[in-house]
Amino acid sequence: MIVTLTANPSLDRTVALPSPLLRGEVQRAVSVSQESGGKGVNVSRALVASGLETVAVLPGGDSDPVLAGLRESGVPFAALPIHEPLRTNVALTEPDGVTTKINEPGPVLSEDQQEALIGLLLERSRGASWVVLAGSLPPGVPADFYATVTRRLRSTNDGAAPRIAVDSSGAPLAAALSGDASGMPDLLKPNAEELAELAAAAGFATASTADELEADPEAAAAAAAAVVRSGVGAVLATLGSKGAVLVTSDGAWLATHPPVKAVSTVGAGDSSLAGYLLASSRGAAPADCLRQAVAHGAAAASLPGSTVPAVHQTTPDAVTITALRKD
Repeated sequence: MIVTLTANPSLDRTVALPSPLLRGEVQRAVSVSQESGGKGVNVSRALVASGLETVAVLPGGDSDPVLAGLRESGVPFAALPIHEPLRTNVALTEPDGVTTKINEPGPVLSEDQQEALIGLLLERSRGASWVVLAGSLPPGVPADFYATVTRRLRSTNDGAAPRIAVDSSGAPLAAALSGDASGMPDLLKPNAEELAELAAAAGFATASTADELEADPEAAAAAAAAVVRSGVGAVLATLGSKGAVLVTSDGAWLATHPPVKAVSTVGAGDSSLAGYLLASSRGAAPADCLRQAVAHGAAAASLPGSTVPAVHQTTPDAVTITALRKD
């Protein structure tokens, strides 16, 4: 069982354009689709597509379109009732795969609602192998929310806590490295830009941009190793079309996939995390977890909108794994 927490879920609308986006002009869409989303929800959707047991924990009113979409798609969920509508995010996709996203802030969660959401997560995560804490935080929620949840999960489960993965950005991601080891995750899943920020926060001596890390997997591995040394169990850093790097205390690996025709990159990183967790739940070695992560991400990028792939739609045999130096 893998439980996901999405504190700021969304209805994700994808508008496909027939030509490059023209600012200030009128353009007609080729198609419009929508899915219940948010990073944790996307991970659960991908796990359901591959037949793995999961529960998505999130806030939302019973009649909210996000919850209706989860029911329709058969994704098990546990929702904390709130009265405010959940947000709608819009993604504009161009024919060459370039995606422009416009994300709403989401409803405010009070302190009582935050505590109730944590309680719901603690209840539903008993016996889980992984808990995924993913996405942005809604207004009113402190940046260290994920670190707080991590500590609560570990203190409540008396030594039998699930492994914890965090996939976020900005202040919530940076806060994952603050405080003591009890609040640090077993797995972080940054992209290249987020990895550069995390490495700087972890005291990594060599400053690198996202473009530099994507172009140099050895540099990406060294940056991820700095984050691991700060107390994080492992770093799965997605590098766009360049693949992904996994760094643990025992090793570092690069995984690359042959080029695919990118249709939409919405949710590709979430699918990568789902692929990693899918393989991990089946007892795969770290390098093979990375292999499935990249296979899932490549498959997601080749699908329209925020469609997530099932495992049979992925091509892990096409992924090349290369061992890297960490430092």
